Amino acid sequence: MPPAPGPAVEPARDPYRVYLDSLSSAESRRTMRGCLDRLAVLISGDETASGAGQPWHLLRYEHTVRIRALMTERGWSPSYINKHLVALRRVLREAWRLGQMTAEEYQRAADLPTVEHTRLPAGQHVPAEVVGAALAACERDDSPAGVRDAALLATLYSTGCRRAEIAALTLADYDPGSRSLRVRGKRDKERMVYLTAEAAGRMERWLAVRGRPAGALFCPVNRFGRLRVRNGGPAPMTGQAVADILTRRLAEAGAMPRTPHDFRRTFIGELLDAGVDLATAQALVGHSSPATTARYDRRPERRRREAVDRITLPPPRPL
Repeated sequence: MPPAPGPAVEPARDPYRVYLDSLSSAESRRTMRGCLDRLAVLISGDETASGAGQPWHLLRYEHTVRIRALMTERGWSPSYINKHLVALRRVLREAWRLGQMTAEEYQRAADLPTVEHTRLPAGQHVPAEVVGAALAACERDDSPAGVRDAALLATLYSTGCRRAEIAALTLADYDPGSRSLRVRGKRDKERMVYLTAEAAGRMERWLAVRGRPAGALFCPVNRFGRLRVRNGGPAPMTGQAVADILTRRLAEAGAMPRTPHDFRRTFIGELLDAGVDLATAQALVGHSSPATTARYDRRPERRRREAVDRITLPPPRPL
């Protein structure tokens, strides 16, 4: 493991803090903070350790290789390990930018291969009847929250947006004429997504309740049916709040739990099933690589199943 830390790193020059401050979304900051804090536990052996103030600048190649091995030994999944490797490389880069490592020290320490894996994307398909049941649960709730949740679920299902992207939407992002939403994705990349006519209808019903002041498109609603306000407009909600709304409405519908990512997975699968080309699907969901979008393609799986269905199992009979 790395050598004993030297003098404490002042907060303003702490690569941990500088890296987290560079991230554009609260969701990303929360995720990467968790990764770096877990790495700090591995580095220090202290279960209460935080990534703040750790000697990231002292890490060398032999240390980062050992950290990667420790994650594997603990049984972490390949995708989970790779997410932590991203956080580790980025905090090392900030240490280099702050002049705490030489370029060669940074390049050597960050030269870690990702863990190869061929797992299918996590999650499950969301059948149309489950979405319909959840929307019916929203309609049984005649409060503003019921109208909001119906519009939110319809937006999830018809755009495939990530939960943090839904939470970050503002009224200015919605164009009712084109039924479009301007979405800010990972690394602050923007893209346009589009609501179905039915989803746009639910959005208009929500906006009639929400009103037209500038602010978050979807906002918290208190138990008295009042919209939460900040700076004179509807306050934003968190990505976790979006997931909690989905969990609650599915439970009310008597459906099995699903996640916002399940809606995203279903959206991609439905696009590809409908014959939409891979590049268009990739653009709509904001993937940086077409290979990521292709992992959600259900068509090869269906073809393999149809091939197996051509085989007939012989009936039992004595020799």
